[in-house]
Amino acid sequence: MESELKDLSSAPAPAQPQPPAPADKDDRPLLKAEPDAEASTIRPENLAELEKRFAAYVRRDAYGSMGRGELPLREKLLLGVAMATLVPVRVVAALVILVAYYLICRGCTLLKAPNREEEGEQENYAHMGGWRRKVIVVCGRVLSRAMLFVMGFYWINVTSRGASGGPENEGGKQVEEQERPGAIVSNHVSYVDILYHMSSSFPSFVAKRSVAKLPLVGLISKCLGCVYVQRESKSSDSKGVSGVITERVSEAHQNKDAPMMMLFPEGTTTNGDYLLPFKTGAFLAKAPVLPVILKYPYQRFSPAWDSISGARHVIFLLCQFINHIEVTHLPVYYPSEQEKNDPKLYANNVRKLMAKEGLLILSDIGLAEKRVYHAALNGLICQC
Repeated sequence: MESELKDLSSAPAPAQPQPPAPADKDDRPLLKAEPDAEASTIRPENLAELEKRFAAYVRRDAYGSMGRGELPLREKLLLGVAMATLVPVRVVAALVILVAYYLICRGCTLLKAPNREEEGEQENYAHMGGWRRKVIVVCGRVLSRAMLFVMGFYWINVTSRGASGGPENEGGKQVEEQERPGAIVSNHVSYVDILYHMSSSFPSFVAKRSVAKLPLVGLISKCLGCVYVQRESKSSDSKGVSGVITERVSEAHQNKDAPMMMLFPEGTTTNGDYLLPFKTGAFLAKAPVLPVILKYPYQRFSPAWDSISGARHVIFLLCQFINHIEVTHLPVYYPSEQEKNDPKLYANNVRKLMAKEGLLILSDIGLAEKRVYHAALNGLICQC
């Protein structure tokens, strides 16, 4: 489930150079190669130039660009052993956890109609109360942590910086009384981010509309209260989705029983060393936000989902016996009056704070450049 929020409230950005792919296709894989892609190769000097331009998406682990680098014999032997022993056990365990949680969600939503928003375009079970909601949340958090354990994340190093509602923050507002944030904002490195946030706070996410139709995962996403968007769609529902997100953030801020929104304002994943420009969707409600920084220290394979296919990433991740994740919770960020009136300023100030505290490099590229980089790696763009 790829939770990537589009800035639905602002005007369309200036046209960016796009790889030759159909403009109206929503769910096309970023790394899908054409049959004749191997015929076009990238010269070393051109590859270096690409990596300089698109540094936020460059893989620098032992597996190389796109996870297709030449591996030493020892690494190949380790992969072979892991694929024959460790991977099958982990796949079976992960499927058991997924099916078990689906059955729990199915049982708790039995004979219950979902909440519907925007004329049926959005439906979820996030506002379902009583014991049903409690079972869904508690089991979801426990089983999400179990899934992380199965994937090799045995320990999670969590650090909290400062205290919510403490001294004057970057927004310049002195907070005397603690308020509940309306949204959690986090950098986006991998699909593993979602599992961590589910295990930590079980928030609602923004997801592609196609996620709602997936077997097993579709019902789980509705129980999470996901807000579905049609990525890169120019249809008239954009304003409606933006309104739903703003309303949900405002509701979470004002009502402690409402599910909190979890938003990745970068809109796509990076290699974990950079922070892309923030879209304003998380900041339109003028509510406080809780910034969270995720990092994945590695020695051999990077868990970042930047420029590698999903199948290859899952296999390599499961082949590693131990994976690591470090989480930093910053104090709740309370916007100033100026920031409330200017969502772009609010988003930019939160981004600068996260970059400073997480030692991340600010980058001005985005999803359009990511597509160009992937197309070049696949030989779809000539690098002569």
